[in-house]
This record gives sequence, C-alpha cells and structure tokens, in this order.
Amino acid sequence: MAITLYVKTGCPYCVDMRKQLDANAVDYTELNVSERPELVAELLKLTGGRREVPVLVDGTRVEVAPSGG
Repeated sequence: MAITLYVKTGCPYCVDMRKQLDANAVDYTELNVSERPELVAELLKLTGGRREVPVLVDGTRVEVAPSGG
C-alpha cells in the first residue's frame, strides 16, 4: 500500500515525521505543499479544510498532524 506524506518547508513536525518513517524503513512519497501550491486543494480535501501538516495518507487512512503540527 502506498504511503504519502504531505509536508511544508520549515515544519519541525514534518521533519520529525520523516525521521520516524525513515527509522522504520517505511517507503513513502513526500509532497511539499510549499514547493507545489497546487496540492493545497488536495490537502484541504484530505484534512476537512484544515491547513495543517504533516498529513500522512496510508491507503484510506488519513492522519492529520499525528504528533503535532
């Protein structure tokens, strides 16, 4: 199952989430909404309108800022 991680530049919570995934050898695709603003609409849809990252999408499960954001 594909895992997608939505992040923004300079977000310490995003850095922490990335470190957790890397430490557990989890393969994921990272999408940076700071660098690709066209993704913001997709992010808002996933989060129910919240402008908060990191957002982890694992199949049908969506976690919004699981450890803060």
